[in-house]
Amino acid sequence: MAHTAPRTAFRTQGRTPSRARRTGRRHPLVATAMVLPLAALLVYAFGGWEAVVTQASSVGVMLGR
Repeated sequence: MAHTAPRTAFRTQGRTPSRARRTGRRHPLVATAMVLPLAALLVYAFGGWEAVVTQASSVGVMLGR
């Protein structure tokens, strides 16, 4: 029986493994573009800016400000 090389050597040759993550920081504009659709959905779902102001005011009162 002939000796064969492991299959994983051929599958990952020339590519980075899928588990390898790029380390570094995301550009602030890219992060903003990712967050804005979710923020808009949450504002729509929970009643707009009035609800945000009311909640922030309640938290401020609880903290004694």
